[in-house]
Amino acid sequence: MTNAALPMEGQLQAHAHDAVAVPAVHTKGQQHPIKLYLVVWGWLFVLSTCSYLVDYFGLHGYLRWSLILLFMVLKAGLIVAVFMHMAWERLALAYAILAPPIAVLVFVAIMVLESEYTHLLRVLFFAAPS
Repeated sequence: MTNAALPMEGQLQAHAHDAVAVPAVHTKGQQHPIKLYLVVWGWLFVLSTCSYLVDYFGLHGYLRWSLILLFMVLKAGLIVAVFMHMAWERLALAYAILAPPIAVLVFVAIMVLESEYTHLLRVLFFAAPS
C-alpha cells in the first residue's frame, strides 16, 4: 500500500502545482513594452509636424492635398494598429475592419474617373456650335 500511495501523492502534488501556476500566468495578461508606445507617439509627432509644414511652406494644389491625405492615413494607420491593438488581432477581424474603407476608396477613384469622362462628353456634345 505504501508503494501505491507514493505515485498518487506525486501526481496530486504535480496537479496542485499546475493549478497554482496557471492562474498566475493568466492574471498578468498581454502587455506591450512602453518603448513601442513611445516610438509610435514619436512618429505621430513627426507626421503631424510634416502635415503642419505642408501649410507652412505654402504648398498648393494636388501636391498639398496629396501630402495632407498621406500623412493623415499614416497617422490613422499607426493609431489603429498600435493603440487599437489591430496589429495583434486575427487576420479575419483585420480584413473585416480594413476591407470596407479600402473598397470605398476604390469606388471613389472609379467615380472620379467616370466624372472626368462624363464631363468630357458633355463638353464635346453640348457645347455651343461655333
